[in-house]
Parts: sequence; structure tokens; C-alpha cells
Amino acid sequence: MRSIERVFGCYNMAMKNPFNINDPEFAAQAKKYDHPIPSRSALMNFLDGEKKFLKQDAIADKIGIQNEQQMAGLEARLRSMVRDGQLIQNRRGGYGVRKKLQLIQGRVSAHADGFGFLVSDELDYDAFITPRQMRMVMDGDVVVADVQVSDAKAKKSEAFIVEVIKRAHTTVAGKLIHEEGLAYLKADNNSIDNIMVPNESLHGAQNNDYVIVNIKKYPYQNRPAFGEVIAVLGQQLNHELSMQLTIVSESLPHEWPAEVEKIRDTIPKDVDYKALGPHKDIREIPLITIDGEDSRDFDDAVYVEPTNNGYKLLVAIADVSHYVKPDSVLDREAYHRGTSVYFPGKVIPMLPLELSNGICSLNPDQDRLSMVCEMHIDGAGEVQSYEFYRGLMRSHARCTYNDVWQFLDTNKNPNQWSKKVTESLTHQYRLYHILQQQKHARGGIEFHSTDVNIHIGEDGMVDDIQQYERNDAHKLIENFMIAANVCAARFLEKHKMPAAFRCHNPPPETKVKDLLAFLKGLGIRPDFKEDPTPKDFTRLLDKIQHREDADLIEQVMLRSQSLATYEAENCGHFGLALSHYAHFTSPIRRYPDLMVHRAINHIVYHKNKPYFYSHEQAAERCEQCSMTERRAEKASREVDARLKCLFMQQFVGDTMAGKVSGVTRFGLFVQLEQYQVDGLIHVTSLPNDYYQFDPVKHQLVGERSGTRFRLTDKLNIKIAHVDVDDRKIDFEFVGKA
Repeated sequence: MRSIERVFGCYNMAMKNPFNINDPEFAAQAKKYDHPIPSRSALMNFLDGEKKFLKQDAIADKIGIQNEQQMAGLEARLRSMVRDGQLIQNRRGGYGVRKKLQLIQGRVSAHADGFGFLVSDELDYDAFITPRQMRMVMDGDVVVADVQVSDAKAKKSEAFIVEVIKRAHTTVAGKLIHEEGLAYLKADNNSIDNIMVPNESLHGAQNNDYVIVNIKKYPYQNRPAFGEVIAVLGQQLNHELSMQLTIVSESLPHEWPAEVEKIRDTIPKDVDYKALGPHKDIREIPLITIDGEDSRDFDDAVYVEPTNNGYKLLVAIADVSHYVKPDSVLDREAYHRGTSVYFPGKVIPMLPLELSNGICSLNPDQDRLSMVCEMHIDGAGEVQSYEFYRGLMRSHARCTYNDVWQFLDTNKNPNQWSKKVTESLTHQYRLYHILQQQKHARGGIEFHSTDVNIHIGEDGMVDDIQQYERNDAHKLIENFMIAANVCAARFLEKHKMPAAFRCHNPPPETKVKDLLAFLKGLGIRPDFKEDPTPKDFTRLLDKIQHREDADLIEQVMLRSQSLATYEAENCGHFGLALSHYAHFTSPIRRYPDLMVHRAINHIVYHKNKPYFYSHEQAAERCEQCSMTERRAEKASREVDARLKCLFMQQFVGDTMAGKVSGVTRFGLFVQLEQYQVDGLIHVTSLPNDYYQFDPVKHQLVGERSGTRFRLTDKLNIKIAHVDVDDRKIDFEFVGKA
């Protein structure tokens, strides 16, 4: 009898909101929870209408909380709303709406010189944080602050920190300095001040050991942070230790939680044909993967065949959504990580290897589930129609970029690929040329770049750094992925689905003005003024290709661009000159792609059922994904920089050729041509003179001699000093090349 009453009780609650506040989302809450409470939006509306801060008991009484389970749920929801910055809790325990108090939530970006900035989507520009205010926080902390505008025209404002919402660091890595009876941690992140370590908290760590410290007390006013050594990493820096330091410094999730470890053995090794659900059997189509030589996870496969008026292109992507369900243990950890992080010779995967390298990886000659974008493209490169569906596929070959390029360039088939595979590759190359021409015609911007491979020896040290450039096989796959991403974005917007769009805004107005001033100084008159289009940039790139200073101009153009982000609404992609764009092609390593797959799958197969995410939830997830992407990119840069320093130690005293890669008031950053390694020539190491810095023309000019040093100038330098801990290399000027 009791179970029947409980079932009918839940049923009635799902049908009718029993609380004293309006909540359009209550039905959805009732389906998710055994003891549902009002949604976040309902609580926000309720508290917004109150004239004072309310404690939890007062809130519970006013909205009609009925039992202990609901009270526990209310406590957890209020706590999470404070953590996410929607509410603020005063010292008396009362809750109020943050925006009603005109406070700004943002992230602290610390500078090594002691000051900092408040970075927030709620601000048009970053707000300055004084060194005195910075004594209460650390780099990356999420805070609530009162922002006062000091000079609106100059875009200057100051942030006064009210509350720390979330600490960015619980542990910090670095070098332990023990001298004159005192010990402190010199943080690997140079934006974090020294952390004091009492002698009783050293736990055997010695001077100059690289260690991990657990923070016991955070900084407050004039008191520094205090911590305790929890791990000694060693004294000899190598590849592995470099990664460990960065993983801790950037707070990268790298160990699987216990609940993930428990279910790893339950992840299937083969496709369960009985649980496939609706799908198309496309195993006979000769789809192939094309990746780098050292790739281990294959999440995209392609196939092309000619049609009467163009080509049919299939882009098949690993169906991760079949194995990673919303709000599951695997999903929560994937969302927390946001993306896979790549280091030389190592990857921190977003998903366990049983998924990323196993059942989700499109390994050759293995049946795999995929989400397919099938496109019909005409001879002008325009997509005439497209279709999404789940497919049971089988990769017919695991190809590498170099092997494919060798075949396309020479028409030789040293890999014994089947006739069907080589025919498809031939058609792929023809379609690639059409898409490439179409990309250029619409104004897609293509900046030239040279990448490097950092090779790690058996001893864990860097034994070589080699340059490589992308060939047509890389560009072929890139164009096919772009085509599928465009279709995904159009499909999502057509059906008004909350998902993750990849957005790239036009250059900021200030950077456009600086670019125009720079071009004017070179005697170049571009076809645009304040609001350039992608085609304007493409025309300018074409116009300057035969100039001696083409590299300089291209560098300045690149630096004028905005950063791409993930957004819940489509904003288009300026750099690619596309009105619609979403990441669809890498759900193994990017969480936004998994969100896109779920949305597409829902539209195609479950559109009559409620969807997992509201627009608000999708926006929150996009913000998290943008953050984890920036975190991963920064971590990769930090590891690369340290490994390059380790490698360059052997060349101290040697003379090498380089190119100016950055100009500042205090000197020139120079990139070595052979290894693509950057170092600094301090202004005091330049020929004796007083140098004036011109930020618009990106140059230093000697007052007496008139000598000019500007971006992309070729110089000969001597390697003077390498500081591995600070990831800095000092050069001495030898002469202009």
C-alpha cells in the first residue's frame, strides 16, 4: 500500500507544483528528482522580489518546503547558486541576488608584478585590481567584485573584491626554497606569489626539490598563503616532471575518480548488435581515416564518390553519445575535463582509453557506431543537401597524412590500399580543390604557419625539435570537417536546439584602428575602414604576398583577430567567413562536439521527447567548455616552452639566426629559424642608444642612430642564458642578417 501511495504521490507532484512560487520548470524537476524543489530560475525570481536578504529557513518557510529531503535539496541548490555567482550569501547567512546588488562576477588574472585584472563576460573591458586587493586572491580565483569606472573614454575601471566564490587552486607545484631557517614554494605559475611552508610541514622535502604543496591557508591582506608538502617530484627536470608541474599548476584533471574506475571494465569492447537502435548499415562503403602517424584515437572517417552534378561526401564521426549518456559518471567527468590535453608523447584524454582508443575509435576493419553527415555538393563547392543519421560502419584503411599526400602527389600506392580506397582518395582530392576554391571565394582567411614536433628520447629528455608544414592531405580533411560542421550548425539552428556553436567574432574596433594605422605607415591602403569583412582580409593577404615585408603584415593581421569561443547561440565564424559553424567532428576529445551529437540525435530520432538541456544549461556548458579549452591550450604551451628550454641549454654561447616575433618596450622577442624557439633580447643588449617603442608600427627606434628593429626582422643572436624554471631564454644581439 505504501509503495502505491509513494508512486501516486510522485505522479501528482509531477503533474502539479505544490510550492508557493510559480515554476514553469517544475514538471521537468519532478522527472529528474524523487523529492523535487523549485528550479534555479524560480528561486531567482522569488529572491529578486524580496526586499532583504533571507536565510535558508525563511526561504523554506515562504516557498513551502514540506520535508527534510526537500530542505536538503534546497540547501544544496542555494549553495550551488552561490558557487555559480547567481546568489551571494552575507556574513549573517542570508541569500540575495547578486545582480540586484550590482556586483560583477569574474575571474582574477594575476600579473607577475603584483597587480591583476578582473576578467568577466559582464564587462566590456577588464577591470584593474590593485596589488593591495590582489593580496586576498590568487590567479584564476572566481570572485564577486564592485567595479567602479574611473575613465569611461579610456576604458579604465577598478575592481574591489567583495567575496571569493571559488578558489582556483587547492594544490600548487613548484620549487622548494629552504634558506635561513625559512621554507617557501616558488610556484611554477609565476602569477602566484610565494607560499610559506612551515618546517613541520616539509615532510622530508629538501632545498631545490620540485614539490606539490597543499594550501592550508589562503592569502589575506598582509598575510601570505601557507601550505604543506604532499609530494616530492624530484630535482632533475625532464619530460615527465615538466608535465607533472604543468598539470598541477594549471589544475588539469588527470586522475580518474573512483566511480569512473569502477565502471571502466564494463565498457564494451565490441558493438552490441542487439542494442543498436535505429541506424543504417554502411559497412560496405570504403570509409577511411586520415590522421597523424602517432594518432591512437580515430574519430572521423571520410568517403567521396562522384554524382551527376558534383560529389557525395560522407563524414562519419565516432558515436560517443551512444556510450556516454547525459549526467552519467562518464559524462560528468568528461564535462569536468572539457577536452583532451596534448603534450609531446602524452595525452590526458577526456574519456577513458577503453572508449577513446577502444569502442569509440574508428579502428580499421572493426565494426563501429558513427554519426554520419552525408552531403551532396555541386561543382561550385556549395552543399545542395545534407542528411544526418546513425551508421554502423567499418573503416577500410587507417591512413596517415604523409602516406595520403605521397599517393596524391605521385599516384603511387605503396600501402596496398584497395581499388575502392584509391578511387575514393582521387575523388576526395578533386572535391578538396573545389572546396578550397570556394573557401577562398567567400573570403575564408588563411594565415601561413609553421609547426614543430618535439621529440622525446628514451632518457625522457628532448633529443630534437623539427619543423613540419601541413600538406594537402591535412587541408583536405580540414575542408571536409568544415563542411560537416557547417551542416551541423545549420541543422541545430533550423530546429532551435540548445547546443554548442563555435563562434568567432570580427576583430575588436581598437585592434582594427591599430591595424589601419600600421598599414598606413607602410603606404598600404586597404579596401576597408572600421568594419572589415573576412573577404577584406583575404584580399589584403593576396595583395601583400609579393612584398618583402609580407610576413610582418601577416603577423600584425593575425594579432588583430578575436579569440573563438563556444556559445549557446549561433554567431557565425569570422575567420572562416561562415554564417553557421559548430564543432561536430571530434566528440572523443571535445565535449562541445558531444553536445552537438546529442542534439542532432535527438532531432533525428527522439524529437517528440523532452530534451536534456535547456538554453540556460547549454550556455553554462559552453562557458565551461571555453574555459577548459583555454586551460588546455595554456598547459600545452607551458610544457612546450619548458621542453624547448631544456633542449636549448646545450647551445648556450652558440650563434644562431632568428626572426623578430614580438616587440615590446623592454626589448625584442626573437624566434630561432631552425627550432622555432623564442627568446628575448633585452633593450640593454641592443646597440648603445635610447630606443622609442612604437606599438602601432611594432618597432623600436634608436633616438640617436635611427636604427629600427621591427616585427619579422631577421637577426643573428647569441644564446646567453636559459632559465628552465621560468621558461625564459635570453639572447644577445650579434647583428642584422
